Amino acid sequence: MKKLVVLSGAGMSKESGISTFREAGGLWDQYRIEEVATPEAWQRNPGLVLDFYNQRRVQLINSEPNDGHRGLAGLEKFFDVRIITQNIDNLHERAGSSHVLHLHGELMKVRSERYEELIYELSPENAEVHLGDTCEKGYQLRPHIVWFGEAVPMIEQAAKIAEEADIFVIIGTSMNVYPAAGLIHYVSRDVPVYLIDPNDVSVSGGYNVKVIRQGASEGVKILSEELIALS
Repeated sequence: MKKLVVLSGAGMSKESGISTFREAGGLWDQYRIEEVATPEAWQRNPGLVLDFYNQRRVQLINSEPNDGHRGLAGLEKFFDVRIITQNIDNLHERAGSSHVLHLHGELMKVRSERYEELIYELSPENAEVHLGDTCEKGYQLRPHIVWFGEAVPMIEQAAKIAEEADIFVIIGTSMNVYPAAGLIHYVSRDVPVYLIDPNDVSVSGGYNVKVIRQGASEGVKILSEELIALS
């Protein structure tokens, strides 16, 4: 089976009702990054940070995977699909995708403030975290999220996956957020690259990119039909 590697961003989940961060009307128009998504914010006002992510979980729990998510899961019948996502939601998994690597953490998980290896899965029925909720060693639980200014621990594993791609697909990401945007440079120059996005997105490096100027659902449908016909 050919290895199909997908790099997905906020546009992947937009049709599911998940608020995007960077476009007009997105989350950063409502919140300042410095208040809710940095280590300094956590030190300054952990209660506000916890509440922000509690709200994000409510939104996620009430959202469903869209046809784009489901279409990528369906491609596993024909390809070895590996998804590298910048998204912190679990919609890829809920749609049925088997191999999902989260670059920026996972909304439905929390971890110990002190012991990063102590990670806990939240359930839809018990998805809120508050001050005083602690790990088994007594330290406060924090969102299992890579905040601005923190290292991206999964980037090396993601780069290895990108290096092995036979087909590389970019969906719903501006290609302006690093280090994720730099993953394209690990893809061999002879690998076909597909870009699914209704907006203008620039891909550097001189790759031969086929643009599908659609949202995630319609774009994945078009992609699937083409790839299956060629397989």
